[in-house]
Amino acid sequence: MSFRYVGVDPSTNTGVAILDPSGAVLDRVEIVGEGEDPGRINDVVIRTLRMIQRTDRVAIENFSFNSRGSYVGQQYAIGWAIRIGLYVRKQKYLEVAPSQLKKFATGVGKGSKEDLIIPLFEQWGFQHKSDNVRDGFVLAQIIRAVHEPVNLTRPQKEVIHKLLNPSPKKPATKKTKRGK
Repeated sequence: MSFRYVGVDPSTNTGVAILDPSGAVLDRVEIVGEGEDPGRINDVVIRTLRMIQRTDRVAIENFSFNSRGSYVGQQYAIGWAIRIGLYVRKQKYLEVAPSQLKKFATGVGKGSKEDLIIPLFEQWGFQHKSDNVRDGFVLAQIIRAVHEPVNLTRPQKEVIHKLLNPSPKKPATKKTKRGK
């Protein structure tokens, strides 16, 4: 069975990229919701989920907890709704931190969205005007690298290793009242 590899950058303008096992781009699109919220959010989520087949291998960008602005709530709503849609389908997905996405694309885990433009073209010959689609493309490359024999740079290998071997979460410490 041949799988498709899907990268999703969930936001008010959601970027989706779909690759075949060889890395060829099958589809790439920026989904912009129609109408007023919450209908607009629902539109983005439904259109995104319709692009994802049940047999697809999916990577989704994790939330940027540094986000600010008037659209943060919508970004989180869209991100959670897509995850819930995949959960209801019993479809697994890999969450990739924004810093891991950048490290996979550029070799370093920080930088602006524009810093991905040249590395994406140099490494994969990929161009798109939307930074959301560019992120979706990198996410699709990451999930493809998890499942296919792909030549990777050292930073890319480090990202894949960390995604497949996450650090154990530290147990929450119990806060106590002073003087007791």
